[in-house]
Amino acid sequence: MRYDDRRAAGRLLAGGLEELRGRDVVVLGLPRGGLPVAAEVARHLGAPLDVLVVRKLGVPRQPEWGFGAIGEHGVRVLNRDVISEAGLDSAEQAHVEEAERTELERRVRDYRQGRAALPIAGRTAVVVDDGLATGATAEVACRVVRGQAAARVVLAVPVAPSHSVARLRQVADDVVCPQTHRIFGSVGAWYRDFTQVSDAEVTSLLAEAARRTPRSAPSTPLGHGEFPSSPDREVLIPAAGARLGAHLVVPDGAPAAVAFAHGSGSGRHSPRNRYVATALNRAGLATLLLDLLTDDEAHDRHNVFDILLLARRLHASSVWLRKETGLPVAYFGASTGAAAALEAAALSGSGVRSVVSRGGRPDLATPAALTHVRAPTLLIVGSRDTQVLSLNRLAADRMHCEHRIAVVPGATHLFEEPGTLTTVAELARDWFTAHLDRPTAPAPPRRSA
Repeated sequence: MRYDDRRAAGRLLAGGLEELRGRDVVVLGLPRGGLPVAAEVARHLGAPLDVLVVRKLGVPRQPEWGFGAIGEHGVRVLNRDVISEAGLDSAEQAHVEEAERTELERRVRDYRQGRAALPIAGRTAVVVDDGLATGATAEVACRVVRGQAAARVVLAVPVAPSHSVARLRQVADDVVCPQTHRIFGSVGAWYRDFTQVSDAEVTSLLAEAARRTPRSAPSTPLGHGEFPSSPDREVLIPAAGARLGAHLVVPDGAPAAVAFAHGSGSGRHSPRNRYVATALNRAGLATLLLDLLTDDEAHDRHNVFDILLLARRLHASSVWLRKETGLPVAYFGASTGAAAALEAAALSGSGVRSVVSRGGRPDLATPAALTHVRAPTLLIVGSRDTQVLSLNRLAADRMHCEHRIAVVPGATHLFEEPGTLTTVAELARDWFTAHLDRPTAPAPPRRSA
């Protein structure tokens, strides 16, 4: 069957997304041809519409050979195999990314006309295009959206080759495609009218959608067990010789606060930790996403692995957090941040309620700290992250507190596989809420910050 035009295709496509009506959804159209399709989908679902601009990072002198892609908010997806095969050094990668990010930002400015991007973290993101050929752009788009901490990624296209759909089901949580064909040809062959979409039409569709849907309001009422979101704010925290940038969210009636200790090369803007934090906020918990190093300090790899320095700063931040909110504090640590969280939890008088580690390196904490921790500790590791899983088991053998290792099936170190980060968020939420009212056993005197 051939579609009359992109709008007709969008109306038919929307019928296959009916289950999303009334949910917290944002529809993202790929420019330029995906926008007329996405506009119809958004209108049918009563959901907000935004543009999703992605740029491929091409190998110098062979730009069609992509070594990665970028999206807004600093999101970057890299193919380490291509980088290695092409022999690209960091300077070459940075040069390509700088040029592509300049172009990405120009297009975003032109399309949005000064409007802010719709928030994606914690929501269902429906990525829409007018069809797939190889599916390469759609794959990059889904990875970028996942990097922006979407709770669920749905790829929706009117027509595609069956082999592309099968491959993209490994990237998106769901793929909706009314027509798949073994023998495909070009996308345009499946439309009677496949006139090129102009930048002006993209801008007009986005402006119309912005007038129709308030961009700051959620598309649906909050469900059972959800809390109204509170104003969040950026703060500076004095801690162990530095002023640390942090992002604080305190929902109304929060029973506890969770401070996040990020891993090496990461910080308070980490999309994975933002995703987990959003899930905790929805469960009513307060969160503090903070940088344990200043920008200058982070360039020195010695600082990144100075676990005791990170622990002292995390402890100082938790003291600030308790005074600021009046709430008991728990820790969520990722990678090297997990070691810092355990070191900080072992400090005399820390009073930390519980600890969760995601892909953590608890083995980098000192043996004494592992022995002295009294806060109930959950160690979450991917089943395919075999080396780190072994290190977690070795560290757990030294721990005398209540603890458990949760292995997420099919997950690698960064939990990039569909559904795995959702599992992490659910495990963390359940662990923190289960230990809200349980006081930790006093630890033997050890040391102070």
